[in-house]
Amino acid sequence: MPSHSIRRRGLIQAGAVLAATLASTVLISTAAAQAAPWPSKPIKIVVAFPPGGLTDAYARNYGDYLSGRLGVPVVIENKPGAGAIIGIDSVAKSPADGYTFVMSTSGTFWQNRILYSKLPYNLDKDLTPVTVFPSGPLVLGINDKIPAKNMAELVAWVKKNPSSMGTYAPGSYPHMLADQTNRQHGTTIQSVHYRGEAPMWLDVASGQLQMAVGSFQAFNAVSTRGVRAIGVTGSYRSPKLPDVPTLTQQGNTEKLVTLEGGLPLVAPAGTPEAILKRMADEAVAWSNTERATKLRETFAIPNKPKNLADTRKDWEAEVPVWIKLAVDLGIKLD
Repeated sequence: MPSHSIRRRGLIQAGAVLAATLASTVLISTAAAQAAPWPSKPIKIVVAFPPGGLTDAYARNYGDYLSGRLGVPVVIENKPGAGAIIGIDSVAKSPADGYTFVMSTSGTFWQNRILYSKLPYNLDKDLTPVTVFPSGPLVLGINDKIPAKNMAELVAWVKKNPSSMGTYAPGSYPHMLADQTNRQHGTTIQSVHYRGEAPMWLDVASGQLQMAVGSFQAFNAVSTRGVRAIGVTGSYRSPKLPDVPTLTQQGNTEKLVTLEGGLPLVAPAGTPEAILKRMADEAVAWSNTERATKLRETFAIPNKPKNLADTRKDWEAEVPVWIKLAVDLGIKLD
């Protein structure tokens, strides 16, 4: 056989060996990546609101605890805007690998599907709940110059004076409360939307807004600066405001004022069940720590997050109620 044919055959064989080696390396690397234990890199929790509010405080406190438990950094990324749609959508389109989660208010998750004609994601198909961090009773606070001591007196005052209510997002609880009050009492309260609570309460204190609804901690920052609480939402009084009656105790019987929302932690649909369960279990364990207890005391929140199974039961029972309220009120944001 000619020498050049032998050399050619040798080159072909060497190329085949090299190709097989490369293919084997790729398969080994892929298998190793697939077999890598979770977590093996930083976890990101997107917060659909700016820093300074309850959602951000929960995420950072829980994230610090989670990092210590899992041995990887937990990064909190604030991504506010468009009624929380921007932050939620970024996670809905993320890989379902257990490294990206989102926290927002329950209203922005549940009711946005009614409030907006078209969303860039589908809550039922693209996202799945992990746990819900309770938000406790929300505070209805008014500028101290308004001569009202309760909700009935506030409604009477509003009927005679132009009034605006601050909300921490379009379609949020205060937005719905303002709309329901207008429908029930014939008032014309204007909803003014903010990207979070802090600037909203500052405007109530300055008199640019007449009222707002939000967490106790954010309200408390201005409670000695010209803002006064006249009621709280939910079925029980705020532990930090025991002398302030609930709106229900003041004679309001609407379903909305009896409900307590929360701050869901949500993952992309398809995230492995074991990871969802671990994240929820860690939230339950975190809620019993000293740091978590102090946070709940600061925000006047007596209850705690639940495990994955109980969260799913609550989700199935409560989401239809919130959605019906949004449908009945007929609010549209686009």
